[in-house]
Amino acid sequence: MKSSYKDKVVIITGASSGIGRALAIELAGQGAKIVLAARNKEALTAVAAECQSIGGEAFVVPTDISEKAQCEHLIENTIEEFGYIDILVNNAGISMWAYFGEFDDLDWFEKMMKVNYMGAVYCTKFALPYLKNSAGLIVAVSSLAGKTGVPTRSGYAASKHALVGFFDSLRIEIADSGVDVTLVYPGFVATEIRKRALGWEGKPLEQSPIQEGKAMSPEECARSMAKGMAKRKREIVMTLRGKLGQWIKLIAPGLVDKIARKAIKKGK
Repeated sequence: MKSSYKDKVVIITGASSGIGRALAIELAGQGAKIVLAARNKEALTAVAAECQSIGGEAFVVPTDISEKAQCEHLIENTIEEFGYIDILVNNAGISMWAYFGEFDDLDWFEKMMKVNYMGAVYCTKFALPYLKNSAGLIVAVSSLAGKTGVPTRSGYAASKHALVGFFDSLRIEIADSGVDVTLVYPGFVATEIRKRALGWEGKPLEQSPIQEGKAMSPEECARSMAKGMAKRKREIVMTLRGKLGQWIKLIAPGLVDKIARKAIKKGK
C-alpha cells in the first residue's frame, strides 16, 4: 500500500529533538520529504542523517521561530528546494515549571508567547499561500495544558490556549480553501523539554520534575500523530486522562482542577 506521505513536503519546527525529531524520522520512513527547522544546526544535521539512513529525504533550515524574518526565510528556502509545501507542523516550544507568584522576571512569559504562539503564527502566515495551492494540512502541537489550566504551567498553558484559539479560528476562516487544521494534545512525553523548562529564576531546570519513565515515548507520540494527520483529524488527543478530562470539565470543572493538581504533584 502506498504511504499517504509519499513525496509530501513536510516542514517540522522544533525538529532537533523530542517529538519533532521522532516525527521527522517516522514520516521520512514513509517517504516524505522533511524540512527540519530548529535553532541547533548540528542537532538538525544529525536528525537529517537519521532520516537519510532509512531512505528518507531531509533538508535542514536552522530557524529561530521567535523571529518573524527567520520564519519567512524557512518557507522561502523550502519553496526554493522543493517548489511546494504539503504539511506544516508547528511543533517548536518551550515550557516552564514554577508557580506564577515565584517569578520576578516576567520577560520569560513574553518569550514563551513569542515561541509557543507567535512562532506558529509567523510560520503559518508565510506558508498558507503554498498550502492552499496543495490543499495541504496545518498541524499545531498544543498540550493538555491547552485544554485546561495546570498549576506551575500558567505561562505555558496561556501560550497553548492562545495557539488553540488561533488555529480553531483559522480553521473556520479557511474552511473552503481545501486546507485542514489538526490540533495535537499530547500528555507527558519523555522529551528534554522539562529539563529545559524555566524554573522560578527564569533558568532551565536541568532535571525533569516528572517520572519520565512513565511518560509516553516520543516515538509512540509520533506514530499517533502520523496516523491522525493522515486522516486529517480535527484533534488528536493522546491520553485517556486527556480524553476523559475534556468531558468531565463540562460537568465538573472543579474535579478537573483537582486532577491537574494531583498530576503535577505526582509528576505523572
